[in-house]
Amino acid sequence: MRRQLALPLALAAAVSVAATACSSSSSSGDSSGKQTRNAAEVASSVTDYNPQPYENLKDGGTYTTAGTFDEQGNPFNVNGTLNALRIWSWYNADAITYSPTGEVQYNPDYYSDVKVSVEGGDQKVVITLNPKAVFNDGTPIDWRAVEATWKANNGSDKEYAASSTDGYDRITSVTPGADAKQAVIAFKGVNASWSALFTTFLHPQAATVENFNKAYVKTAHPEWGAGPYTVGTWDAQSGNITFVRNPHWWGRKGKLDKRVYVNLERAASINAFKNGEIDYAPVGDAENLKQVKAVKDAEVRSGGSPFEYALYLNTKSPFLGDVQVRKAVQTSIDRSQITKIRFQGLDYSEPLPGSAVLYSFQQGYQDNVSAVLKYDPEQARKVLDEAGWKPGADGIRAKDGKELELGYTLLGDDPVEKAVSGAFTAMLKAVGVRLNVNKVSSNDFSKVLSERRFDLFISGNRSTDPFGARSLCDFYCSDRESNITGAGTPELDREIRATGDIADLGWQIEAVNKLEQKALQQYSLLPLYSGPSTYGLRKGLANVGATIFHSPLPETIGWQK
Repeated sequence: MRRQLALPLALAAAVSVAATACSSSSSSGDSSGKQTRNAAEVASSVTDYNPQPYENLKDGGTYTTAGTFDEQGNPFNVNGTLNALRIWSWYNADAITYSPTGEVQYNPDYYSDVKVSVEGGDQKVVITLNPKAVFNDGTPIDWRAVEATWKANNGSDKEYAASSTDGYDRITSVTPGADAKQAVIAFKGVNASWSALFTTFLHPQAATVENFNKAYVKTAHPEWGAGPYTVGTWDAQSGNITFVRNPHWWGRKGKLDKRVYVNLERAASINAFKNGEIDYAPVGDAENLKQVKAVKDAEVRSGGSPFEYALYLNTKSPFLGDVQVRKAVQTSIDRSQITKIRFQGLDYSEPLPGSAVLYSFQQGYQDNVSAVLKYDPEQARKVLDEAGWKPGADGIRAKDGKELELGYTLLGDDPVEKAVSGAFTAMLKAVGVRLNVNKVSSNDFSKVLSERRFDLFISGNRSTDPFGARSLCDFYCSDRESNITGAGTPELDREIRATGDIADLGWQIEAVNKLEQKALQQYSLLPLYSGPSTYGLRKGLANVGATIFHSPLPETIGWQK
């Protein structure tokens, strides 16, 4: 579950990956500890989340934020978003997490022991599960939970609307080991990033096709969950959610009495924070930052971000089915201007992103976008001229009696996002393309994606693990549902999937970089920005903020003594 969609934030649909702080090799196969340490230092230098040990937190209290459930609450599902994953993690297993710089952290409340071996070129992972670990309905968390998670996500049954089959499809079997509490996972070949596949589990009952696709739509199933918290209230009418301590939990108890999500539009969350109604609010623009800084007993935390936002072009749209039109659209986009609008007043800058899967602070990253594409309106006009699109009296181009007119889907009412849409409109008009901005509710995010209700759409992705190279297929494979642009070819699919056969992470990243340059020449996806992780928080709130790859366990979130 590396790639999670979020809402712009959406694709907080998402916007975040090589192996930061993991072993990386040069093309000759020699590891470079110095380079890896430098990458780790860069990543750790941009965290800001008031890290505190469990013992430093008060017992009790409530932590309230803006938020609600999405239509699809199963994060393994192709329509599962980053928001769905965040909600899920408060009442389901958090078996594996990562440090800010990407080191694997096994949660002993679920994994008592993990052994990885390679025999005859094939990898075997043996997980010994905590004897106390059970789902809330009393079902043991044993090898069957690992098997159920694998079967639902491995792609062998196309009825499962799985977000990503990568990695799962390389597992040949999941069987019991010494007893039912030991899962033996056999791979075909080697998968260095296997840990990303089993960060959480599906209850075997939740892993049927019907339940995987539909059971979590607009509802929760706490009986299939596990962890220090469980669902207290899940109000389908208001959209509010409350999590309370789980009486079935066997590990350290949660420090908070309650974790509350209040259903508010993004724009309303700052006012709610100022009024003391919530304890945390994302800061999206300069005005938000100014207001948060003025709040008594509050502070701003800001750091790096494992998000990336991109402009997605729907290749199934009539005009965008032509690769030359897509190329002209992308060539006409001044990404630096978009970032100026997006980061205005935030005292933040970053290099323009050069990849959909790797970040500039990660080992192995390179700027693949610049190798393929540069902002050049004159070149965009030339491409359209050669494709037969001729300017009309009003400057808008036409061909075969049809004007070159595209739609841009705008989620919600955020003023910065409106300004960005205005910039796109002006940039495209300058090369002869009319852009119509279609505003929809942020609640329609899942439908916009699943039904491809867009020509152009900004969406983002968050890396939930540090192994981004393995997610190339999610963005560019033609047969992958998560590829919302619809671009790709069977030949490219085969080349991309072949990178999964490379055991060495450094070599894999090198191959992925080369293939991404080829994939970017489909002109279906244009990385735009990552942006800062900036938040307003009540003073004393611990283990919350800009964490990069780290997801603090729910029981460690609370109020500092």
